[in-house]
Amino acid sequence: MQFQCFHVDAFTDRLFRGNPACVVALDSWPEDRLCLEIARENAVAETAFFLREGEGFHLRWFTPDIEMDLCGHATLAAAHVIMEELGLVARRARFRTASGNLEVLRESGKYWLDFPSRPALPTALPAAIAESLNIAPLAVFKSRDYLLVYATEEQILDLAPDRATMDRINLDPGGVIVTAPGIGCDFVSRFFTPQASIFEDPVTGSAHCSLIPFWAARLGKRELSARQVSARGGELSCVDAGERVRIGGSARTYGSASISCE
Repeated sequence: MQFQCFHVDAFTDRLFRGNPACVVALDSWPEDRLCLEIARENAVAETAFFLREGEGFHLRWFTPDIEMDLCGHATLAAAHVIMEELGLVARRARFRTASGNLEVLRESGKYWLDFPSRPALPTALPAAIAESLNIAPLAVFKSRDYLLVYATEEQILDLAPDRATMDRINLDPGGVIVTAPGIGCDFVSRFFTPQASIFEDPVTGSAHCSLIPFWAARLGKRELSARQVSARGGELSCVDAGERVRIGGSARTYGSASISCE
């Protein structure tokens, strides 16, 4: 079996920044086991697989460890490949996914994800997470992911979770978001995934399904600017649209290849 694969840096307009994703174009679905093996071989946070389905596409996301229920940067990367590299659609890509029907619109030089809003509710912090942190959060919330709120961007940058301690908890398919007001943007964040092959995700679109409604309510505004302050870093434009959120970002293709799985 042979597949066409693209390596894309998402949520950035520069190579070697943002979050790298691999995108695999399919003519038919292989076994799930093979999708997972390809994701492990690619060794990036997410590999997106898509198959043409009428006027839209069936889209799935695999980490090197599991199949995910939702992934923002790999969806953006898939839309970039479909529109920019393959020319299958011009401005709008519609996807059938495990999280329902999703849409990506290319507008004003950005790809805009239309995703479900996932407001987080107050909760207690599990001991494994609390003990792993060198700085305690001000407040804790949870939707799919734990959402830990801090006072300053400096604290987010200074966080150094102890992986061995945090790995005592299994959050599949979720993770731990840490966030604070930003300098030069509305808010910043980082994202950690205990027990995953890649512990810190560079830029996490799906985390913003919870970050956007949280900061929109706290700041009293619908349109927000965000930055994920990982080592690679990424920029996101955000809109709170009630039951949906819109997440905008750029993408650059790093390379393409043919995958042979014979």
